[in-house]
Amino acid sequence: MVVMTTATVYAKFAAGEAHGVSPAYERLSNAVSTDDELLALLDQLPEAKRQPNLLFGVVRWLGGPVEDPETFRAYVLANWPTIEPAMRSRATQTNEAGRCAVLLPVLASLPQPLALLEVGASAGLCLYPDRYAYRYGDQAVGNGDPVLDCAATGITVPAALPEVVWRAGLDLNPLDVTDPEDVAWLDALIWPEHQHRRDRLRAAAAVAAADPPLLVRGDLVDDLPALAAQAPADATLVVFHSAVLYQVPRPRREAFVDVVRGLPGHWLAVEEPWVLGLDDLPAPPTDGFHNVLTLDGTPLAYSRGHGQAMTWFGVTP
Repeated sequence: MVVMTTATVYAKFAAGEAHGVSPAYERLSNAVSTDDELLALLDQLPEAKRQPNLLFGVVRWLGGPVEDPETFRAYVLANWPTIEPAMRSRATQTNEAGRCAVLLPVLASLPQPLALLEVGASAGLCLYPDRYAYRYGDQAVGNGDPVLDCAATGITVPAALPEVVWRAGLDLNPLDVTDPEDVAWLDALIWPEHQHRRDRLRAAAAVAAADPPLLVRGDLVDDLPALAAQAPADATLVVFHSAVLYQVPRPRREAFVDVVRGLPGHWLAVEEPWVLGLDDLPAPPTDGFHNVLTLDGTPLAYSRGHGQAMTWFGVTP
């Protein structure tokens, strides 16, 4: 396994994830990737805590500037004693409800009703795929709020929403959408230019607050079986996660895969290809960052990071 330097991580983030999606974060990432002083500070942190989304999110959460690289640099250097402990204690818990648009075609195709269990659930906003509305080009599904837009290629979108009778989440630090401080952290993780995602966060948080899910503080390996055992026996269990496992050390990822494969029901994942060791995939549809949607370990589609697009290449539901 190739270990990337912190400089390479930031350069890759700028070119692959932020380019064409967030000009501000593209500028910051490129600047950090060539700044020896900032890189030296970041390299004092554990590897999993050096990532761009975490640094930028903490600075935004603290009220710092994230538009101009020079003012950002000055702020980080002046406030590192405050930024460093926040980066050590916080995690990138981006709770992007838009990813439900990628999950929906699979969820709607499984035997109904469903019992959903999300690993790395954050505040649980992705546990409500049956409550949101979707727009796949000119095709609409559902009539809830928020409306999740997704450009879908290579698949016929479902005609109806799934039926969910149980929903639960597992997280090392579950967030509460009724806690203003937790919502402020979720807001800080949204990229500067993405006001539509901030609006979506507020709407999805209102859905979750009206009918709170079961959120359990626990480990994805040690505590998953006990939580899964609480699911109704007459529902199809679906354990799922999106953009979570890259934060988990490889031995624990492998242990998680062993555990989840031993559970009844299905395993649905949206992760970077390397995270699950996916090889021999077709070329992505465009340049830039893509996750891969898998069902029970079988690759089905590429998706963009926030669920804004997906391209199917596997067996369609």
